[in-house]
Amino acid sequence: MKKIFIFTTLLLLFSHANSDMEALYLKNACNSCHGMYGEGMGASPRLQGVREDVLLRRLKDLQQGKPRSAFGTVMVSFAKALDENQTKEMAKYLSNLKTKVDDDRYDIEYEPAGDGGS
Repeated sequence: MKKIFIFTTLLLLFSHANSDMEALYLKNACNSCHGMYGEGMGASPRLQGVREDVLLRRLKDLQQGKPRSAFGTVMVSFAKALDENQTKEMAKYLSNLKTKVDDDRYDIEYEPAGDGGS
């Protein structure tokens, strides 16, 4: 019984930290460049599936003002806004992102009478 309680408590703590990082990811509009699930868009790199230690190192480099490319300079201010704990939690959150295939947020609906353009 004690083991179940400890496991449940840890699961709840992880879920809470995970939802906090998801909220921070959305609040900072990270999804506007990196995608809702960190899948990367255009010049913005894929974060999904990248190892936690690699993401942590990249975030720390950004906090020191060292982007990997000219496009990365915009990320410096975002990274510097994270405290030490948030930096670690964000790396963990990003490394565990997965695209939800049953999610319809990227589905596009077309009207049959539409012009077919965008």
